[in-house]
Amino acid sequence: MKIKKVLVSQPKPTSDKSPYYTIAENHHVEIVFRPFIKVEGLTAKEFRQYKINLADFTAVILTSRTAADNFFRLCEESRVHIPDTFKYFCTSEAVALYLQKYIVYRKRKIFFGKSGKLNDPQLLAAMTKHKKEKMIFPVSDIHTEDSSAFDEAGYDYTKGVMYRTVSNDFTPDEPFDYDVLLFFSPIGIASLKKNFPDFDQEKQQIAVGCFGEKTLAAAEDAGLKVDIKAPSPKFPSMTSALEFFLTEQEKLEKKKSAKK
Repeated sequence: MKIKKVLVSQPKPTSDKSPYYTIAENHHVEIVFRPFIKVEGLTAKEFRQYKINLADFTAVILTSRTAADNFFRLCEESRVHIPDTFKYFCTSEAVALYLQKYIVYRKRKIFFGKSGKLNDPQLLAAMTKHKKEKMIFPVSDIHTEDSSAFDEAGYDYTKGVMYRTVSNDFTPDEPFDYDVLLFFSPIGIASLKKNFPDFDQEKQQIAVGCFGEKTLAAAEDAGLKVDIKAPSPKFPSMTSALEFFLTEQEKLEKKKSAKK
């Protein structure tokens, strides 16, 4: 199987130092970043159906830039003024620094953890110090965040669905001429089946790669043969697993050529 074109079902990396670019150069393959899913924010009208009044809260818990974008957007659309005393609890410094897009960073009460997880000791310590705050926790419609640490600590927080993950449909004239498809979530697999109900992996000779156990399970449930699996002790990242797969395919191609 000669690999010429790889689809990575994620947004294009912001850095030109991504390992994917090195792989493309070393193995002479074209790598296309084309998400099978996309995030779309709820409208203020849709959010009101949850009967959550954003003006009632004194703090927010943010796990990503997407969460931050939709929180500030809904506040603006709902005409909710965010006071200077408002507090921001972020799972990482990267998310905390992103807030500069919306607020004067140095003049606000911003706290963040080191690990990027909700049960981060540094983040929980800050939240415990401000335990009396009424916190809003923006999440997606298919959120999997484990907030049990918040429940155990007795924080006054409310999950609010502010955005949803939907299929990023292919257009009729969009080419689908890939040799490898890399998936990172179960909904990506569902999107593949939705966009291409007659998808025949064997007939089209397409290799499939999955990142994470849930994605792998979804692919196998959909009847797909998974050729590239990560993470694992041998392949901690999708790029390392892809690199190995391409190298092995090149070896097989050389053997075929030698026999002719």
